[in-house]
Amino acid sequence: MGDNNKTNGFAEKLMPLASKVASSRHLVALRDGFALVMPLIIIGSVFMIISQFPIPAYLNMMTSLFGAGWQDTVGWATNATFSIIGMVAVIGISFELAKSYDGIDAISASMVSLAAFMLTIPLNVDKAGAVWVPLTQLGSMGLFEALLIGLFVTDAFVWMIHKDWQFKMPDTVPPAVGHAFSSLIPGFVIILGMWLLRLLVSFTDFKTIPNVITVIVSQPLNAVGGSIFGMLVAEFFVVFLWLFGIHGSNVVGGIMAPVWLGKMAENADAAKAHKALPNIVTQQFVDNFIHFGGAGETLALAFMLMFLAKSENFRAIGKLTAIPGLFNINEPIIFGVPMVLNPVMAIPFVIVPLISVVTTYYAMKFGLVAKPLGIAVPWTTPPLISGYLATGKISGAVIQLVNLAIGGLVYYPFFKIADRQALQQEEAKRAEMNA
Repeated sequence: MGDNNKTNGFAEKLMPLASKVASSRHLVALRDGFALVMPLIIIGSVFMIISQFPIPAYLNMMTSLFGAGWQDTVGWATNATFSIIGMVAVIGISFELAKSYDGIDAISASMVSLAAFMLTIPLNVDKAGAVWVPLTQLGSMGLFEALLIGLFVTDAFVWMIHKDWQFKMPDTVPPAVGHAFSSLIPGFVIILGMWLLRLLVSFTDFKTIPNVITVIVSQPLNAVGGSIFGMLVAEFFVVFLWLFGIHGSNVVGGIMAPVWLGKMAENADAAKAHKALPNIVTQQFVDNFIHFGGAGETLALAFMLMFLAKSENFRAIGKLTAIPGLFNINEPIIFGVPMVLNPVMAIPFVIVPLISVVTTYYAMKFGLVAKPLGIAVPWTTPPLISGYLATGKISGAVIQLVNLAIGGLVYYPFFKIADRQALQQEEAKRAEMNA
């Protein structure tokens, strides 16, 4: 009883802070803004699977049918989608943040943010004098820049609108025209400010704004976020927040998306060029090898509930959760067992995914398991299938089986304790009803 009171007291103190963080308009804007990028990544990944499907007989057949250059031709679609994810991200983040404020035209704000983003990108000039925008800066290399500009430019835009720095148009003017002119002054001030910033940076050793962001923000965060230490910390906070009913995957994912998506795109580029894959920790590493079965890797627990539980309530929960668990949806377990505010089940819920981080990371590091190819396998893809598609090798499915077995061994003793407690409660309730 004392432990439960302490747990509840701690939860009461933590919940307001955790809820405030999870509902932060900037964090929500990051999450929803990056969601706009995912359809493009998935579409590009489909074409990448077509061009890089890891079966030699298939590749030989396609070459005999379409000629030696067919992979490059199919790759046009992959390049078209992957090469603009930074540009799309700045639009999405700015739009989602702007619409969270009252009286703000989100489309105007996102267009100003896009213009500011484009203004920071240095142009390439060839020997003939032709000028072009480097697609690399519009793609994964521009994700951190998109994040920062999407947030800061939008906040500046909102501040100026709320300070009434805008042209007032007559009521007879159509709303679309009125919105366009209301953004004229904030837009001009922002673009002028960004132009001056680019000019100042050009006189420094950095030369360009993307170089500043890369050195000061992107490289340190990439180094930490792509390491096993960074992955362990991120995953700990995912499951820790879930224990208090906060969607930890969304909260942490919103922060780490630029790192994991960027590293995914780097692996995709390397795979297309038939080079060694540079990264282990990518979005696919998280989705397909750490969160299979849902947060806390509860798939093994779902089958224990279904087939081994003596508690009627647990068996019912198992029947409801086993099939969704195969598609990595486990909210019924998190709130049904529950995992939330449950000191017994909290232990394996935290430990199991951290073990999977270690086993998967080092299995890939030492070449026992193939690294993620950079193909965006949807997070709802069942285990084994997702492991194979993410890596292009059967070893990807094998490590999922290994992690599932380890997870089952860790969950089992805690499941037995929780099942016994639930059974005792049911028997006590029946005895009370029969008394």
